[in-house]
Amino acid sequence: MQYTGAIFDVDGVLVDTPHEHAWRESLQRLMTGEWLEIAPHTRYTAEGFTTAVYQEHLAGKPRPAGAQAALDYFNIVDPDGARLQQYMTQKQAMIEELIERGEFTVFPDALRFLLRLKGRGLKLAAASSSKNANKFLSKIDVGAFVTGGGMQGEALPFELPASLTMLDLFDANVCGHPFEHGKPAPDIFLGAAAAIPLPPAQCFVVEDASSGVQAAKAGGMYAIGVARLNDQALLQAAGADRVVTNLDEIDVDALVD
Repeated sequence: MQYTGAIFDVDGVLVDTPHEHAWRESLQRLMTGEWLEIAPHTRYTAEGFTTAVYQEHLAGKPRPAGAQAALDYFNIVDPDGARLQQYMTQKQAMIEELIERGEFTVFPDALRFLLRLKGRGLKLAAASSSKNANKFLSKIDVGAFVTGGGMQGEALPFELPASLTMLDLFDANVCGHPFEHGKPAPDIFLGAAAAIPLPPAQCFVVEDASSGVQAAKAGGMYAIGVARLNDQALLQAAGADRVVTNLDEIDVDALVD
């Protein structure tokens, strides 16, 4: 199959963001502070909020769904929805603080992959459930990456503008858009394909979360899973067509020729 479009999740695929840290730390602050009285009636422990829990239950989901998933997992009762709102507010404040402090990094293999695809003329779309995705992408200087040796000596078949951020590489961007259904429903990826615009079958999706892989497959798209956390089995179980640990493993020619 010759693909002409590529759709990317952001957190865990393109950027090593502090979302997991923010979700975990925010809940710990609440459970040892304002929610201390209910803590004994839950199954919450700080040690229990592992990376595996984050990847399986929260990763890739819109903020309300992610917060609800954490409350459900730790059996934190929320009869009127107030704790859900409080948790989301606490998490958002923390993530904004971490963004401003620059506590995130680009995955070099992901930026190389994006530039290679762009060089081959593919249409690119960013499709993250997070409303913070654009803030991360807009702070990554592509020119500095290339001149700093990030392409490992590989020549680009196009001229880079003097000022270019990672956000500028995309032909379409639906990050944080209010789709009716979040992942694992395919709405966000179908919206991204329409925005390029290309038929879903001509697009592949790059994801690191099982819910994102399920969303891609539900939308009729080829799904590449990036197992940056040694979670190959989780992505394969979700239906990924291919799983890699690093996007440098992918032969761009095999996708587009």
